[in-house]
Amino acid sequence: MNDLLTESFEIPRDQGSRPADIEMGMTSGELGLENFFKKVQEIEKQCEKLDKLLKKLQDAHEESKAVTKAPAMKAIKQRMEKDVDEVGKIARLTKAKIEALDKENLANRQKPSCRKGTAVDRSRTSTTVSLKKKFKDKMAEFQSLREMIQQEYREVVERRVFTVTGTRADEETIDQLIETGDSEQIFQKAIHEQGRGQVCEYFHSLPENLLEKLKRR
Repeated sequence: MNDLLTESFEIPRDQGSRPADIEMGMTSGELGLENFFKKVQEIEKQCEKLDKLLKKLQDAHEESKAVTKAPAMKAIKQRMEKDVDEVGKIARLTKAKIEALDKENLANRQKPSCRKGTAVDRSRTSTTVSLKKKFKDKMAEFQSLREMIQQEYREVVERRVFTVTGTRADEETIDQLIETGDSEQIFQKAIHEQGRGQVCEYFHSLPENLLEKLKRR
C-alpha cells in the first residue's frame, strides 16, 4: 500500500481553498466544470467506501482480540482478508482517478477562459487538492492500522517463543520467525511437547494471513 503515497502524489503546499465561481458569460459545461464535478463526485464515493472498509477492519481487529474459538477466528480472518483486498483495489482506482484529474486540469488551461489563475482554474485546482488530502489521510489511517497489527503480531510471536522455550527471544530471532513463518513450527512443537490447551490461545490471537497480505502491500 505504500506505493499509493509516492512523491508524485504530493499535495502542493501553496494551494489554498477557494470558492468555485464561473467566468462571466460562460456556462459550466463550456468551462468543463460540469464534467469535472461529476468526476469529483465519483472520487468522493470511492473515499466513502474506504471509510467504511477501514471501520470494518478496525472493528474486526478489535473483535479478534476477544475470540478464542477457532471457527470464529477463521471467519474473522476471511472477512478481514476480503476487506483488505477491497481497500487495495479502491485505493489504486482512486489514486488513478485523481492523477487523471490533475492532467485534465492542465489540459483545461488551454481554453481561453480557463487559463492558469482564472476563477475556473482555481476552483478545479483547489477541489483536486482537497481530494488528494482526503485520500492521503485515508491511506495514512490504513498504514497506522497495518503497523498496529504488525506490532501486535510481534508480541504474539514473542509469547509463543517464551511459551515453548521459557526464554525471551532477541529481535533478530523474532524478525526471522516472522519473515519465514516458522512461528507455526513453534506452535506445533508446543502442542506436541506441552499439550494443545496450553498454547491454543496464542495460535488464534491474531489474523496472521491478514498480516502477510498487509506486508505485501
